[in-house]
Amino acid sequence: MSLPVVAIVGRPNVGKSTIFNRLAGERIAIVEDKPGITRDRIYSSCEWNGRQFHLIDTGGVEFGEKNEIIEHIRKQAELAIDEADVILFVTDGRQGVTPTDEEIAHWLYRSNKPVILMVNKIDDVKHIENAYEFYQLGFEQVIPVSSIHGTGTGDMLDAVVSLFPEQTDVQYDEDTIRVSLIGRPNVGKSSLVNAILGEERVIVSPTAGTTRDAVDTPFQYDGQSFVLIDTAGIRKRGKVYESVEKYSVIRALRAIERSDVCLIVIDGERGIAEQDKRIAGYAHEAGRAAVFIVNKWDAVEKNEKTMDQFRQKIRDSFQFMHYAPILFVSAKTGKRIQRILPKVEEVAEQHAMRVPTSVLNQVIQDAMVTTPPPSEKGRRFRVQYITQVAVKPPTMVLFVNDPDIAHFSYLRYLENQLRQAFPFHGTPLKIKLRKKVNQSRAGRD
Repeated sequence: MSLPVVAIVGRPNVGKSTIFNRLAGERIAIVEDKPGITRDRIYSSCEWNGRQFHLIDTGGVEFGEKNEIIEHIRKQAELAIDEADVILFVTDGRQGVTPTDEEIAHWLYRSNKPVILMVNKIDDVKHIENAYEFYQLGFEQVIPVSSIHGTGTGDMLDAVVSLFPEQTDVQYDEDTIRVSLIGRPNVGKSSLVNAILGEERVIVSPTAGTTRDAVDTPFQYDGQSFVLIDTAGIRKRGKVYESVEKYSVIRALRAIERSDVCLIVIDGERGIAEQDKRIAGYAHEAGRAAVFIVNKWDAVEKNEKTMDQFRQKIRDSFQFMHYAPILFVSAKTGKRIQRILPKVEEVAEQHAMRVPTSVLNQVIQDAMVTTPPPSEKGRRFRVQYITQVAVKPPTMVLFVNDPDIAHFSYLRYLENQLRQAFPFHGTPLKIKLRKKVNQSRAGRD
């Protein structure tokens, strides 16, 4: 299920970025006591009381004066509002209601989105009466906060979570495999959709950024139901200047969240870029199955070694996704397109695979006998029990004598042994450690 989106909106210098950083738990946005510092939206993922959501920071909205930067900031905020499920309208409790606050309020009325009005800079209880003035803006929920001290943010987050929609996604049959195509702009994602479907279902253009939204296309192939989710190309944050393209990034991330399999599309002609790693990382961190699709292979000058060399470059560049298969295709000529859906079906099956506990324990025991774990701090790491607790992705819990002495290289060895024993091809494999409690001791305590 895709996560709800919360947008922070307000005029310049009311503390939006400070609030964003507090909620995000780190200093992501630039904070400086000058108006107009935050000029583009910034994204983060947050959690409150078990509910996860995306948070969007926006630049300060101004009216009246017109110049290119102010228009750009306003457009960014409009797009953030359009995408948001809940809006945090931030105001300055020290300055009181301003004409710009009133204009933003009228602007937000027209959005028909749930709005929580935050009266910021209430840093002392004696200033709390300043918040009452803001009820005149007509919003039901007015919450005084101090972004510096954090007071009031818990009440605000409780209010935010209460306004989240119960379900924002289209529901598909449980057996349907949901596939998103992700990648930088203009790598041929829409062309691949058309090639897979065998018809012109989505618009294809040589101009980067044509696909603005995530477009779902349900279909059947060889008796299996699929949904193809074509997303806007994800471009490196620092090099994105077009408002609509930045707006598309959150759509792409939400598409990944509701996918079973991500097709990570790489331009074979232009090669691997740093941003390709970031995009692949989104899918990996979300725990989705993945297949690398090297598109435009028809345009590559090659010999008998070219494909193997490119494959090795992918393995070197994406070491954290060693499990993902690689296909070389051409959406333009149709070369090897017929291999994509069978491979998607294969990795989706392994993404959802569950292994019996007894078999898992036998594999781990054999692995530890073959290669015993090294000593750490004078003690030897031991795995006493393993069980699978989830699928999509397959998630294993190892009950061990002491999680603190587990070396990452030995855990990688155990993962490799599991992968050799079971066909976890195309899917990440999550391994969690739990300290094994001595039952007899636990009973005495």
